Amino acid sequence: MTEARPTSRCAVVGAGAVSQIVHLPILCERIDVEVMGVVDVDQHKAATVAGRFQVGRVMSFEEVLEDETLDAVVLCTPNHLHERQTIAALEAGKHVFTERPLAIDSEGVERILAVAREAEGVLVVGLPHRFRPEVTALKSFVASGDLGDIYAMRGSWLTREVRRKRATWRDDPKRSGGGALMELGIPALDLCLWMAGYPTVDRVSCTLHNGETPVEDAASIQASTSDGAVLSVEVSNQYFAGDDRFYARLMGTEGSGSIPPLTVYRKLGGRPLDVTPIQPRPRGGENPYTNAYRRHLDHFVRAIHGEAEAPVPEEQLLLQRLIEAAYRSADSGEEISL
Repeated sequence: MTEARPTSRCAVVGAGAVSQIVHLPILCERIDVEVMGVVDVDQHKAATVAGRFQVGRVMSFEEVLEDETLDAVVLCTPNHLHERQTIAALEAGKHVFTERPLAIDSEGVERILAVAREAEGVLVVGLPHRFRPEVTALKSFVASGDLGDIYAMRGSWLTREVRRKRATWRDDPKRSGGGALMELGIPALDLCLWMAGYPTVDRVSCTLHNGETPVEDAASIQASTSDGAVLSVEVSNQYFAGDDRFYARLMGTEGSGSIPPLTVYRKLGGRPLDVTPIQPRPRGGENPYTNAYRRHLDHFVRAIHGEAEAPVPEEQLLLQRLIEAAYRSADSGEEISL
């Protein structure tokens, strides 16, 4: 008989949309996780959310750090707080799940990684797209060499406009780090680069579109890798369409693949052959976004107990440097060498 896994006791810091839509519902239904507290600067909001999910305590961040019975922290706070809170939680001996971006600049990412390398707890960054079944399937074709050498990667992450009654931290470059390029460029670039094995990007050019807020609402990125592959990514949070658009295509010398839906072709006998594997459907009609987070949080819980690997996310430094180079390119109108 398999020994029961001990219960992980965690706190969720930040009571915004992502906490209420994915983190709290998913964690609170697990029998091996006990959510002990909710933290938010808005105490009334924290109490309301805690009550809705039957979480017993509204806590301060300082109380979370000092509580030795808590072994994990999920950070869903504004971007500019990620660095300070991630470092503080790791130094307090907690396991940490931090929503993206890890920090709003590469120096902050470097500081976090330096602490994470010495910390006892694991550090996981919120990149749920990596846990979508079609993404892991396509990555496996690339890793096995079935598609040959990847020479082109293309991705898009386009979300429909969300009307806000008033400005939020997302509209403030000092707190958000940027607009669509930071918010959607990070997952879109990570999606393509992660599936391709994170090749080294050596040149990047970028154009931004600025709307009614101080941060950009769209970005187009063109980049190349040291081994000659071309990367093209388009992002926008002002997409006028019926649904959001999430897309990626990888092209190789022996085949190609795209998502969604997952489609994979290989060159066999000089002709393209459809080798697309059948993919599982999310349970109970669950949407792919929530399902990916469910898999991601399960990985975090298993990593806490040493049942899954969670290496220090060193690639986040490369990703943040790429984002910064893209901003420099947009400002100067010139291609930037990394």
